[in-house]
Amino acid sequence: MLNDGSCVRQRAEYPNHLWSYDFALERTHAGRSIRILAGIDEYTRECLAVDVTRRLTSEDVLYQLGQLFVKRGIPAYVRSDNGSEFTAKVVRDWLTRLGVQTLFIEPGSPWENGYFESFIGKLRDELLNREIFYTLNEARVLIKDWRQHYNTIRPHCSLGYHPQAAEYRKEFEP
Repeated sequence: MLNDGSCVRQRAEYPNHLWSYDFALERTHAGRSIRILAGIDEYTRECLAVDVTRRLTSEDVLYQLGQLFVKRGIPAYVRSDNGSEFTAKVVRDWLTRLGVQTLFIEPGSPWENGYFESFIGKLRDELLNREIFYTLNEARVLIKDWRQHYNTIRPHCSLGYHPQAAEYRKEFEP
C-alpha cells in the first residue's frame, strides 16, 4: 500500500503466471445457499475451474488448486482475498512448499482483484441474475455450461474480441 492509499498490483505477464480465485454466493429458489469457487488466469482471462457446492473449506480449496496444478501447471502467483479458506495455515504452507507466492488483497478492497471481480460480474449478469436454481445439481450444470461458453465462445474486448481459451490456444499453437 502506498502513502496515498493506492497499491502497486502484480500484473500477469504470461499464461499461468498469476491466477485469481474467490467465492461467489447464490441461493436456490428455496433459499438454500450455494457457494461457487472459481479461478481465473489473469493473463488469458480464462476461467480455469468452477466448483459449485453448499459448503467450501480450506481443504476444498487445496483439492481444487491441486487438481488445477496437475492439469495446468503451477502458477508463480495466486491472488485472493483474506477469507479463512484462503489464508488457512495449511493452504499457505502448501503453496509455499510448491513455490507459489500468495497475493492477498487488502480487506474491503475488491478493486485489487479486478479481473476476478469482473469475471464474477459477468457470471452474475449473464447467468446468476437470470436463472432460478431449484436444486444444487441444476446450478452445477448451468454454471459449468456457462463456464464452457465463457471460455470458448464469448468474446472478450481486451483480447481483440476473441474468446479467452481461444486466445490462449492461438499464442501457443506450433
